[in-house]
Amino acid sequence: MIQTPTQLRDFLHSIKDETELAIDTEFKRVNTYYPVLCLVQIATKKNTDCIDVLTLDDLSPLFDKLYQDDCLWIVHSARQDIEALHYLSKQLPKQLFDTQIAASLVNYPAQISYQALTESLQNVHLEKAYTRLDWTIRPLPDEAIEYALDDVRYLLKNYRQLKTQLEVEEKSTWIEEEGKSLLDINLYNPDIKDAWQRVKGFSRLAKKYQLKAAQLSAWREYQAKKKNKPRKWILSDDKLISYTLGKDKLSGKTNSLFNEFLGHHPHINSMSINVEKNKIVTKTEKSKKNELQKLIQKIANQYNLDDKIIANGKSLLSFIRGNRSVIFLSGWRYQILKEELENAK
Repeated sequence: MIQTPTQLRDFLHSIKDETELAIDTEFKRVNTYYPVLCLVQIATKKNTDCIDVLTLDDLSPLFDKLYQDDCLWIVHSARQDIEALHYLSKQLPKQLFDTQIAASLVNYPAQISYQALTESLQNVHLEKAYTRLDWTIRPLPDEAIEYALDDVRYLLKNYRQLKTQLEVEEKSTWIEEEGKSLLDINLYNPDIKDAWQRVKGFSRLAKKYQLKAAQLSAWREYQAKKKNKPRKWILSDDKLISYTLGKDKLSGKTNSLFNEFLGHHPHINSMSINVEKNKIVTKTEKSKKNELQKLIQKIANQYNLDDKIIANGKSLLSFIRGNRSVIFLSGWRYQILKEELENAK
């Protein structure tokens, strides 16, 4: 395990010409808003090691390598790893291949785990003994370090097999498109004005209460970021709804902070809130949804896909109700569906 600047320099020198990097991270996110990055595991064709982030003061040499224009990150279920590294680096990878997404494009189950995919592709069984370990403890058990290294040891092999199958099935552009969608900065630095979308029970609020709830949500998100605490430690969803409805009142100090926040963020006072109500599905909608599902299942079979990768039931219902920003109306999904959707009109 790399724990000194010298060890890091030597490791980075050994992989200086490598452009395909299998990457995984271990982090802790229990009592903080932002993830606490603990380890970064990297594997190349010849080298595999893990970097103890908590023992190194200067990670800029590592970031210089990771964020090179020609470096391809190979990650399984990449979003949280990108986020954990982005918080410290303020950068995003230039190229990405997510093996979980790639597997789903060649008819493996959606959200397949790294362990299950590796067992299927490499016939290697990986233990899950340290999935709940507190990665901030030092020293780490040797077995935990080996567990962490296993998370990248087979990534390159998985990548090459999946890449070949995608090429055979003419889906290489699909995985490129999916990778680019994960490199949107808004995923890792969301606007506080959108925080209401994560509040349980928001969609059940009457329209007259929605702005107040959205304002409280934005304030809670701002405070959580500022204090680096989980948002529900600042204010639970239940309390937020209760304050919105006037069943409870904010303390004098909290109310003062809230009003001060609104004064400094005037755009919060005129937010556009578009809530999709949980309306009862009508017989006509159900019939149309069933027709679309049959159509999509037919296309999915032609392309060796699970139909839910193309469109799930929620997005189909949203489409039927007039939403034209659903995921299957753009990119590769639309390209394989457009003719059938035109016919279905």
